[in-house]
Amino acid sequence: MDLPIIYHPDYVAPLPEGHRFPMPKFRLLYELLLSDGVAHREQFHTPFRPPQDWIELVHTPEYVQAYCEGTLEPKAQRRIGLPWTPALANRTCVAVGGTILTAQLALKCGLACNTAGGTHHAFPSYGSGFCIFNDLAIASRLLQHLNLVQKILIVDLDVHQGDGTAFIFQNDESVFTFSMHCQVNFPGTKQNSDLDVPLTEGMEDDEYLQTLANYLPDLLSKVKPDIVLYDAGVDPHVGDRLGKLSLTDRGIFRREMQVLTTCIAAGYPVACVIGGGYADDMNSLVYRHSLLHRAASEVYRQYRL
Repeated sequence: MDLPIIYHPDYVAPLPEGHRFPMPKFRLLYELLLSDGVAHREQFHTPFRPPQDWIELVHTPEYVQAYCEGTLEPKAQRRIGLPWTPALANRTCVAVGGTILTAQLALKCGLACNTAGGTHHAFPSYGSGFCIFNDLAIASRLLQHLNLVQKILIVDLDVHQGDGTAFIFQNDESVFTFSMHCQVNFPGTKQNSDLDVPLTEGMEDDEYLQTLANYLPDLLSKVKPDIVLYDAGVDPHVGDRLGKLSLTDRGIFRREMQVLTTCIAAGYPVACVIGGGYADDMNSLVYRHSLLHRAASEVYRQYRL
């Protein structure tokens, strides 16, 4: 059996010409994984749009209804940064379904990767920073609700702090939030994760990876999670428009191998989402995101999952 990868054509919804959110990257990532032989069509799994009450395990019914129906007030829309359309509302929900399926398959197979996800700036009653519903939080709550897991570790290596996720689980000892992010970056007001590791601007590969090595193995031993949810944002890359760190392609690949081998070798299943990434060169950006799936495929074979 091959690494389970999750994708849906609805991961892409139209945005106005010139919008800075790189929406086409999700379809292009799927196409690149196929064209480069990283994956074949049969190993892709298609998620479904989750019922509204699953989303309401994390988000307030008023917010969920207003967003899905397109009645959210303009100020709240601006905070999200994405103009509402029925297609975008559907895309938002389907992407949450993708992370849910990724987590379910990770429990079954040991490792699984979404080709979207990582909307960690979404709070219970509002969205922010291109994030509408918090897929990591919803998947966590649902797994617990279905009695599939009890303890969860969220490893968030997006360059921006996972502030929404931190807020949602701030008084919940069953979900441990770990965010390693650039200190001088969005969001301006940080929340308190269970463990925050703020990084200095311009940090390069070796220092970044050593910092990660200083924390992750001990965290796994301490938390002993039933599953790890990994937000593999590629915006720490030196070429990212919103990043402010200086990782290379090789550094990103080494990071993915480090996270996955550390978790899998210790016996912890991992569900991966791609997180943030913003660049003028779309092909370079899509390749960076594919490093997660390349590393995961290698680890999946290596450990014969």
